[in-house]
Amino acid sequence: MQVAVVTFDGFNELDSFIASALINRCRKDGLEAFITTPTPVVTSMNGVEVTGQRPMEFVTDADVVLIGSGVKTRDVVADDRLLSMLPLDPSRQLIGSQCSGALVLARLGLLGGMPVCADVISRPFVEACGVTVLDAPFYVEGNIATAGGCLASQYLATWVITRTLGEKAARDVIDYVAPVGENQETVERAMRAIRTGEPALP
Repeated sequence: MQVAVVTFDGFNELDSFIASALINRCRKDGLEAFITTPTPVVTSMNGVEVTGQRPMEFVTDADVVLIGSGVKTRDVVADDRLLSMLPLDPSRQLIGSQCSGALVLARLGLLGGMPVCADVISRPFVEACGVTVLDAPFYVEGNIATAGGCLASQYLATWVITRTLGEKAARDVIDYVAPVGENQETVERAMRAIRTGEPALP
């Protein structure tokens, strides 16, 4: 199973790297994440240059696609060429967004009436698209999940691992990376976030 962590120029390092690093702790179980970029090299919001591991065409074959955020997301959603490189299909892919990545999902028409999570800076721009933004770190409906706040990227990764490999695998990963002495509370917080982020059953 392969995960495309879509990473545009001006990206937020926490969003792309935390998700990919956590997911890649499951390589031995057949789940692997790749930084996926529209150009061979992208530069983060803090000037860190990163060479993409996969080109954007990879999103078509990926089992999971995570859209990272950054300071240029509004430029991304205004660029029809870039958006055309994201032929996402929630009927066969798990799709997630981090912070302003929700703008990309909205622009691609994937949300319908689904509310989303986003960071406080991106919130008014997402709401301007007619999308409800929740005061929560994580929300999921079906195969589409959104996370709000940089450190909520751990919840996005937890969701991906849980959906693909099961809850035990996700718990093991979060337990490994948790601050020493805070293992149990960190694991339970992550699992609670993805459970709470599911809509209530009718």
